Amino acid sequence: MPKKVTAVLSVALLTVASLAACGDGGEQSPTANKIKVWTEENLDDRMAVQKKIIAEFTQQTGIQVELVGVAEDQFSQTVTAAAAADDLPDVIGALPLASVRELEANDLLDTETPGKVVDQLGRSSFSPRALELDTSGGKLLAVPSDGWAQLILYRKDLFDKAGLQPPDTYEALQAAAAKLNTGGVAGITLAIAPKDSFTAQSFEHVALANGCQLVDNSGNVSLDSPQCARAFEFYANLAKNHSVKGKQDVDTTRATYFSGKAAMMIWSSFILDELAGLRKDALPSCQECRENPEWLAENTGVVTALKGHDASAPAQYGEIVSWAITRDAAKDSAAKFVSYMMNEGYERWIGMAPEGKFPARTNFQDAWSKLPAGVDTKKPLSDVYPADVLDDLRKSPDTFARWGIPQGQGKLVGAIMGELPVPKALSGVVDGSLTPQAAAAQAKTDVETVKRGIRQ
Repeated sequence: MPKKVTAVLSVALLTVASLAACGDGGEQSPTANKIKVWTEENLDDRMAVQKKIIAEFTQQTGIQVELVGVAEDQFSQTVTAAAAADDLPDVIGALPLASVRELEANDLLDTETPGKVVDQLGRSSFSPRALELDTSGGKLLAVPSDGWAQLILYRKDLFDKAGLQPPDTYEALQAAAAKLNTGGVAGITLAIAPKDSFTAQSFEHVALANGCQLVDNSGNVSLDSPQCARAFEFYANLAKNHSVKGKQDVDTTRATYFSGKAAMMIWSSFILDELAGLRKDALPSCQECRENPEWLAENTGVVTALKGHDASAPAQYGEIVSWAITRDAAKDSAAKFVSYMMNEGYERWIGMAPEGKFPARTNFQDAWSKLPAGVDTKKPLSDVYPADVLDDLRKSPDTFARWGIPQGQGKLVGAIMGELPVPKALSGVVDGSLTPQAAAAQAKTDVETVKRGIRQ
């Protein structure tokens, strides 16, 4: 989940960095027989997989690894405490883009070794966009590992019957939402809960599609641009007129679509195994699904990138997670470990949840589609979804766009995902208390307030 970055965090990390720089001059040895690795893949079953890969790594290299699971929403606090105690790990895995930039801003990253690891593995084997999102000032900040994508899911059977085109543009999405909003079925189920980070992610997907940016290239907040005002208007219109009433969130949108009561929804790729009936705790409940658990997956189309009225090209929200090496790490051992996880152990790493781990290494794309997904039932995604859908999914990291990350504003991104000023403004448009232009202006003001509260 998104993490809240505060001024206290920034000052604390800056102080630790300064003290380290002014210390006795001693440095860690470049090699070590033991390294500490944090991972945000901290669920029990995923920890078990990682421990098996690590055991093989240790057997081959002699390097011992202490693996520590860290909750994503506790990362900022945990890294602050570790930095203060001079006990940072050597490597951090499954680190979201904003967290990578947070570490960069506080001078806690080794920015030389990741590039060497990527060059050793073969730079051409990585998604160019994934590398770009992890690069700052010509330096690769971390090794991009994998990613999940925000998707528009739609009922192919209803679209075909109505003669509608896939909802890959504002115009097509609006037309489908209006036409299919009938007979007890909503045109779309759309997150609008103001205190849900899922609303922020869903809106960013739609906003990026229209060329709306959080900040300009100088770092100035630009949410009051015409492109952003149009995105607020478009999203709010869908929510008011063609979605389920009430403050829909991450859980209710899924439940509505799974029950067959919505023709479209915006959700992350982590839904793909659930959609196929492979998880007992989140099964599709539509009438047809009772006889065939895969019915909804078979009748769902997937749109990756969306194009708005004011944009020159489609765009898509997505998250890239990476392997970061810390500033004072045992660099040789850390590099060997990351290289192993990105090569010998890579299929098992992405195989922990292939529906949410699209490979950043493009030479593993074919293997990815054959990896078994699911929890209670295991099945390769290629047994459920058509080849063209999987092709779009595995290539989606190349279309990922994100607010603030390319402009070096990762700390601001993390902070606003904690404060959620944009969903708050968006909710005002839906309930009629704000015009789209007023919402855009309010969002800009609130984000500027957040920005002043953190050290850039």
